[in-house]
Amino acid sequence: MKLSKLNTLAIIAASVAATATFTASASSISGNVEAGKSKAATCLACHGEGGGKPIAPEYPILAGQHPDYILAALQQYKSGKRKNASMNGFAAALKTQDMKDLAVYFAAQPSPLRSKY
Repeated sequence: MKLSKLNTLAIIAASVAATATFTASASSISGNVEAGKSKAATCLACHGEGGGKPIAPEYPILAGQHPDYILAALQQYKSGKRKNASMNGFAAALKTQDMKDLAVYFAAQPSPLRSKY
């Protein structure tokens, strides 16, 4: 099947639009990376430096995760929807802005989850 130049341009335009939409939604969290770094000191005890080297396999890698995912997880720990004695306790003390700052900080870190290609 051969695509016309017009169809090819339409596909490219749709891809660019989809990427722009994803980027906008991925960056919709108004957090501060530097503030998140200073707030992450407690997290490093289990999740490791930058959230990328957990001390045990049961602790997830936070580095490179989507900020929306990290924010949602912290909110769920705080509300009790997610159950983990340590995380419920830590999240209970966090304000919404703290969670946003942590989310963008961990999302911005180099991650073993990302391909090196």
